[in-house]
Amino acid sequence: MNELSPGEWAVLGAVAEGPKHGFAVAQLLAADGELGQVWTMPRPVVYQVIKKLAELGYVTERKTEPGTRGPVRTIVGVTPAGRRALRKWLAEPVDHIRDVRSLLLLKLALLYRSGADPSALVTAQTERVKTQLQGLTRNRRSAAGFERALLEWRIASSRATVDFLSSASQHLTS
Repeated sequence: MNELSPGEWAVLGAVAEGPKHGFAVAQLLAADGELGQVWTMPRPVVYQVIKKLAELGYVTERKTEPGTRGPVRTIVGVTPAGRRALRKWLAEPVDHIRDVRSLLLLKLALLYRSGADPSALVTAQTERVKTQLQGLTRNRRSAAGFERALLEWRIASSRATVDFLSSASQHLTS
């Protein structure tokens, strides 16, 4: 599987919801868009990403239609390879606590929008964070100065993430 950036995954996830033109994807990823609450991307970049995803074989042109106020719009849809890659990415927990705010929330948003059950991701992420938290707690005794302050921040963030995941699981499945 080719490694994509978070923004590229966001575009692929948006297209996977159903065939769309680039402007519709850009609206979703605008600062005030439904996905833009988690990950924003300027419209010109969205078009560049769609081109890259097409080159990778993850999206394909479905049809064209006249634009309402501009050029002809190209409608793209996800390919089976794109759907498989997205499904795999959405199932993988994030590696670092710092990625919870961006990558994990993006994954949860895409899962929610698609109607998919996020339980497996939430469970895997919870287990990963709990394992990391155990290691962080063990290192507490030997840390001092800024290293100790950073460690305390990571411990507090990890605990908050576990609490968040417990709460989010209830909200996303109801």
